[in-house]
Amino acid sequence: MAGRVLVSERSIEIVGHSAATARLRVQIERVAPFASNVLITGPSGTGKELVARQIHALSPRLGHPFVPVDCAAMTGELMSSQLFGHVAGAFTGANCDALGCFRAAHGGTIFLDEIGELEYLLQSKLLRVLQERTVTPVGSHQGQPVDVRVIAATNRDLRAEVAAGRFREDLFYRLHVVHVQMTPLRDRPGDIPELAESFLSQLAAEGLPRCELSPNALRELIQYSWPGNIRQLRNVLEQAVIESDAKVLEARHIARLLEGDAAETSETSCEESEVEPAWREPPAASACQVVEPPALPGWMTLASIEREHLQRTLEHTFFNRSAAARLLGITRQALLRKIERHGIEIPDSLS
Repeated sequence: MAGRVLVSERSIEIVGHSAATARLRVQIERVAPFASNVLITGPSGTGKELVARQIHALSPRLGHPFVPVDCAAMTGELMSSQLFGHVAGAFTGANCDALGCFRAAHGGTIFLDEIGELEYLLQSKLLRVLQERTVTPVGSHQGQPVDVRVIAATNRDLRAEVAAGRFREDLFYRLHVVHVQMTPLRDRPGDIPELAESFLSQLAAEGLPRCELSPNALRELIQYSWPGNIRQLRNVLEQAVIESDAKVLEARHIARLLEGDAAETSETSCEESEVEPAWREPPAASACQVVEPPALPGWMTLASIEREHLQRTLEHTFFNRSAAARLLGITRQALLRKIERHGIEIPDSLS
């Protein structure tokens, strides 16, 4: 899904002073003034969209729209309409003309998140837009000129996707004009104290209690490997603030949550890897099936709590599975497996 956003430079902040973060700031400042396409790669949760917004905020396009698009959110005709717009009557339900994200971003920046998930047919259409700088709405034969800067992001290895025939080589080189590689949080632990302080301040501004970290709690954060990166760090801090009655978070508050995340990581590792090929058959259910033992009457099991949290997150994101996965700090594929395992029903209109 996408939203038209006007970005203020003051609203963007790259937090941290590690060598990797310092290099990232320098690279952003170097590429921001130009109109060249940018490809941002790296693990999920490392802040790729934040970097895209910073590039836009420091560019001459500041003051024009920044339009983020989740390329994994929709497929086929709906995604074509989302990107390129449509004319009235183009398909069932198309009662009026729609601009599409590219024309909505005219003069500004379009951010194509999870570009590695884009269907092969849509890759061809996107390539033509990048080559000709025009878009043709669904149901029309008249091209419309657009002036947009394209920033794409993915957690996939696009070179490997090209070699496997799942991503167009010509599109890869169109996007790969400037490459920004994100560094996992585990490789820059020096940023954790500043990130943690920033997140605690944000949470307090959002209405949660104002908390601080004890030295031992901070040590727990620094020593952890953070498979979910910055997104996971924020989630852990938010959970700790909500579940603790103390104004100072101690090591025990953090350690308990990290142990739970470690168990979750172990569970999802048998579900699938983050770069699962599209053609892979799902693993046998018996290998990863969660068998819930009987619980004491009136006491919720962990599986019941997980199901309830999944349901609430899906409802919060209007059943956008990609958005829900990002909030939960897991991959979209892992979320789909959990939805199936818990028997959560998706409304027909959103399936």
